[in-house]
Amino acid sequence: MNAPLETIAAMGTPVGTSALAVVRVSGPQAKPLAQTIVGRELEPRHATVTLYKDLIGVGVDEVVLTLFVKPSSYTGEDLLEISSHGNPYIAQRILEDLLARGCRLAEPGEFTRQAFLNGRMDLSQAEAVMDLIAARSERALEAANRQLRGSISRQMKVLCDTLVQALARVEAYIDFPEEDLPDENRAQLSSMVAELRSRTGRLLATQHYGEVLRGGLRVAIVGEPNAGKSSLLNRLLGRDRAIVSPEPGTTRDFIEEPLMIGPYLFRLVDTAGLNPSPGAVEQLGMEKTRRWIEEADIILLLLDATRPGAGPLELAERGALVVTNKSDLMPPAASPALPISALTGDGLETLRAALVARADALQPQMGEDQVAINARHAHALRDAEMCLAAAAEKLGAKTDDSVLLASDLRGALEAFGRIAGRVDHERVLDELFASFCIGK
Repeated sequence: MNAPLETIAAMGTPVGTSALAVVRVSGPQAKPLAQTIVGRELEPRHATVTLYKDLIGVGVDEVVLTLFVKPSSYTGEDLLEISSHGNPYIAQRILEDLLARGCRLAEPGEFTRQAFLNGRMDLSQAEAVMDLIAARSERALEAANRQLRGSISRQMKVLCDTLVQALARVEAYIDFPEEDLPDENRAQLSSMVAELRSRTGRLLATQHYGEVLRGGLRVAIVGEPNAGKSSLLNRLLGRDRAIVSPEPGTTRDFIEEPLMIGPYLFRLVDTAGLNPSPGAVEQLGMEKTRRWIEEADIILLLLDATRPGAGPLELAERGALVVTNKSDLMPPAASPALPISALTGDGLETLRAALVARADALQPQMGEDQVAINARHAHALRDAEMCLAAAAEKLGAKTDDSVLLASDLRGALEAFGRIAGRVDHERVLDELFASFCIGK
């Protein structure tokens, strides 16, 4: 016998003083609770103002109640939202009263989990809810909204549909040899598997872009001592974060600071100068600088305009964004480098635009559905790619190993299914009978 469904309650807004606070209730008792609090049946999706009274009849606050009935609610269950004044004491009183009335305190993420279990969203969309809350830049917000609206879900549907077709062909050949079926078309299957691998690879290529959207793009400001790296950091931040001194080698360790530039969050890293003749302490700082050069998403090579030809110019060949500082001290020169002055701020708007352009270039092109997968998605896609690679090898060998081939394709389907959280094996049978008219 199934256990009765519980009604859960929790704060829907952070604890703290604010204009408003929201308490959410989801489950079979949400609708009766709303009726008890108001004294009459509520019209769904209409705000109702009432005095909230606790179990013993003491007024707590004038609140606004909104009832959403299943399945047209966030969780797919009856859902009640209670909006009170933003005094944390008031909100806590209401929550405690709801618990006294039989509700259970919700676990972290339980409202979204119920939404997934009730088919209101798949796992990738559920993850997008947290990405949406945590987004710290315009591009991160756009990516979270796209994922919440099903961008990854649609990509996975295309992959799964193609894979189901391929698997149905193989299993028909295995399970119904007595039927008048065409011979297994290995060339067509090979083409389908190759397309699946290609699409899987394109999705995997978006992982890095997803990481930089969620955590920020790491920009290593690199150059010789006294090139003006710390001055540039301070100028971009609009405050004195790093010590600036005429004495070379002032920065012995890296300094990292977040900064919004256009639609992106950047993590600017002021590194120790690359001195051709370093002391012992400078050498330690330079080792960290070299690690940042390897790990950074963008290398900003800062050169001193008063010392042409100096600096680690080999970084320019590795795709570094080359900038010459102290342009206020030198006449304009024909150079592919961006001239700036960290002292006066000249050229900084051009530099900001160049950083945004570099960030835009990191986004892989995926057509209409731009996606940015996370580490969980990447793990599942890699598993799927391994299964597809094994399938491709068997198809290329042209041996009678359809059972093993079907196993590989099923493994890929299982892996794809982990991303959305749903794998429906009945779809394979549906496709099989629809395609080959078995048993007509």
